[in-house]
Amino acid sequence: MKNYILLIFVSICSLTLNAQRNNAADKLYRNFAYMDAAKLYKQALEKQDSSAYLLTRIGDCYYKNSDSKEAVKWYSLAAKKGEGITPKFMFKYIQTLRSVGNNKLAEEWLVRFKNYTPADSIISNEKYSNVTTNQNNRPQLKLINLSTNTSLADFGGFEDSSGNFYFSSAMNKEALSENKKKQIYSWNEEPYLKIYKMKVKKILNSIEVGDFEPIASDSISSVSNHQGTLTITKDGKTLYFTGNNVKKNEKAVYDKKGTNNLKIYRASLIDGKWSHIEDLSINDKNYSTGHPTLSPDEKSLYFVSDKEGGFGQSDLYVVAINSDGTLGEAQNLGPKINTPGREMFPFIAADSSMYFSSDGYIENSFGLLDIYKTNLVKDGLSSLVTIENMGADFNSGYDDFAFFTNDGEQSGYLSSNRENGQGSDDIYAFLTEKCMQSIVGIVYDVLTKEPVKEVKVILMDKDGVKLSTTISNQDGMYMFEDVDCETDFIVTASKPRHESTTEKLTTTNIPNDKINADLYLRPNDININPIYFDYNKSNIRPNAALELDKVVAVLKEYPKMIIKIESHTDSRGDDSYNLALSDRRAKSTKEYILSKGIMPMQIESAIGYGETQLVNRCVNGFRNICSDKEHEENRRSLFIIVNFKTFDK
Repeated sequence: MKNYILLIFVSICSLTLNAQRNNAADKLYRNFAYMDAAKLYKQALEKQDSSAYLLTRIGDCYYKNSDSKEAVKWYSLAAKKGEGITPKFMFKYIQTLRSVGNNKLAEEWLVRFKNYTPADSIISNEKYSNVTTNQNNRPQLKLINLSTNTSLADFGGFEDSSGNFYFSSAMNKEALSENKKKQIYSWNEEPYLKIYKMKVKKILNSIEVGDFEPIASDSISSVSNHQGTLTITKDGKTLYFTGNNVKKNEKAVYDKKGTNNLKIYRASLIDGKWSHIEDLSINDKNYSTGHPTLSPDEKSLYFVSDKEGGFGQSDLYVVAINSDGTLGEAQNLGPKINTPGREMFPFIAADSSMYFSSDGYIENSFGLLDIYKTNLVKDGLSSLVTIENMGADFNSGYDDFAFFTNDGEQSGYLSSNRENGQGSDDIYAFLTEKCMQSIVGIVYDVLTKEPVKEVKVILMDKDGVKLSTTISNQDGMYMFEDVDCETDFIVTASKPRHESTTEKLTTTNIPNDKINADLYLRPNDININPIYFDYNKSNIRPNAALELDKVVAVLKEYPKMIIKIESHTDSRGDDSYNLALSDRRAKSTKEYILSKGIMPMQIESAIGYGETQLVNRCVNGFRNICSDKEHEENRRSLFIIVNFKTFDK
């Protein structure tokens, strides 16, 4: 990775160089000026036959800057030489092969690597059998490259309890000017890092970032001009951060090997500024400490160091924080988690799950640094330690590191120098995209099976709480967008002169799925009232005309409705006369309806039944005891809805 905090954590092998190799390029390499060293090594190749040493060195320069494409090119040339094929060379070659996607060749070299028998083999064959890889069974994940990322290094996102977001960046472009070359880091020729602060806001499946500014402090630069990853206590009053080792005049302090090692510093928030910078007791000028993170109870500080006595290039450690602020004795987390490679960037979530990055789990790696998760802190050092590669959702063939989450992996941040970013290292926010769906349907008339427009449709939760309202369109269609997956809902439809209808439904677990929920309305005024006639008359009287107008309105609203007309008389008069009278009543009823513009095919028949279907006691023999009102009940035309079948107009 083309960043900084990882830069110092590199074991420098003591190499016995002959006079030819002990040149300016080697000196630049030892001083971490890898790009300048690569240029001189390439010049050496032009003046002499290429050797495996020079080829490997050039590959290492690019490996240190996480340029896998260049590194694998030079490692491949060195591998063809067949010289100096050590476990460390194979380890780096396999990592870069995986990084560029050449998994077949990586597996071939992995077999060779595992069969390597000398005692200095970087990883034993069975040591990390407890490491698994997540198979991406998570909900849909969205990775967002923050808009604040620059063409330079930006990494290490941390969000405090107040919603402030902190990160490290080399965005100090003024340092690139000629008169400020002392602020340029020779490792990758970018400015030194500073800590910045801004506000972030998560909205549905997106993230908004505010303006950023350097953290407020008038003393950090006096102890460190190169600041990296950090953590802050829950009360927001104490800051732990990684920085380089400098004197008061901002001159770097070097160890015997010429290395400017890193330290963890502690600062207190006083009057809105980080002050009272402390050099912690776990620091030493002869090795690096960095990448601080606190346990949930804030009684322990976890960190990274390359101090002697570890298991690899850099290991994870823990130290107790005493009640008076002093620190106990640092403890290596041991071989259950530390490999001969690099373990870095620990972060402990609220549930005590530890996340960290490593390039040492070579059999469970996507290449270079990957993000892992372990139960080591949650269950204790003496437990059966499980380690999980976080999988392709979070890891790539490049360096992936500085993982942060405060809600159980639903959202958070990671840093990566993967392709298609904005700079050498970028900060990515990740969001578990909320599984959303839509509910769509058409409102139909239950009788005609025709779509019904202008229907009010209400979406409610399972308890009947209203969530949203819409109106069906000209085609009877309605839609509710952005509803939750795997949730129970109630949908109701209503319209004047119709019976309301209600449907229950449950959405699926498929993102962006469309849940169909057609609704059916039943008209509540289809029961057409009969009309009545005067004694011995067949004309339509005024009050009957009012009822017929209602019949006409229904037939117009439902142009596919078909009715038949049945007309009747009372029992007075002889049977044959009454049959003819009822027929005249049927015809006058039909003619009135047709005169109002109703299509003839909507009336199947108009038939008179005389006095054959009396509705009360006024039959022959009893008609003289019935009142005229009782007789009128039989002098009627009825309207029978036959069906709503489609017909040609």
